[in-house]
Amino acid sequence: MTLIDNRHILLMQIRNDPRVRQEEHESFARHSGLAPSQIDILNVFDTPRFSADEVKGYDALFVGGASEASVLEPDKYQFLDSGKRMLQYCADRDVPVFASCFGFQLAVMAFHGEVVHDGKDFEQGSLPITLTMEAETDPLFHDTPNPFLAVSIHKQKALRAPIGFETLAYTDVCCHAFRIPNKPFWAFQFHPEVDRDTLIERLTIYQSQYTKDPGHLQSILNTVQDTPESNSLLRKFVDRVLR
Repeated sequence: MTLIDNRHILLMQIRNDPRVRQEEHESFARHSGLAPSQIDILNVFDTPRFSADEVKGYDALFVGGASEASVLEPDKYQFLDSGKRMLQYCADRDVPVFASCFGFQLAVMAFHGEVVHDGKDFEQGSLPITLTMEAETDPLFHDTPNPFLAVSIHKQKALRAPIGFETLAYTDVCCHAFRIPNKPFWAFQFHPEVDRDTLIERLTIYQSQYTKDPGHLQSILNTVQDTPESNSLLRKFVDRVLR
């Protein structure tokens, strides 16, 4: 791996399980081409209230996923308001943002979009994602095949991007990627930072939340595939946006 020097990123992490905390940190580093030491962590379970300008001085903000929190429970999770304010701060000041899964949903809420619960037939596994016409000229997506495979596991979804934003990718179920026009701000419902092996590890850890029984878990694991085009988006973000 070739390390990209002089980049310092803040990762807003929404993970409580210590195994997944470490794995997510390593996954963002691996697929971005950065060293783990170049990515500082703000874990919202440890610090539920934080200032939006905590991101000041960093080259970008990464936002990860969550299997232990929901954007639809603001009374339960104090960090939701702080997280939304940080995303708004980044958009206002052109701080580059790469937000995955929960980060996507948090961004939808921060910019007055709608997230709904989908607890029955929700997407999970490695899925084909379709690109929009807007993606053809997008800095991250313009050379991505259409469709492409990506890891997606989520019980909440946004049917559409917030009003005025550019929809870049979707499935029949929901919006999967958007950008704030003329801003270095991207959000992905799928997991660009998660590859096949990590998906297997994550689903095994969180099987009680996403699968009915061991047989159901195995049926999903039997179908998962490599997702190189999705995983390359993090490195494209670093190479093309964080110059």
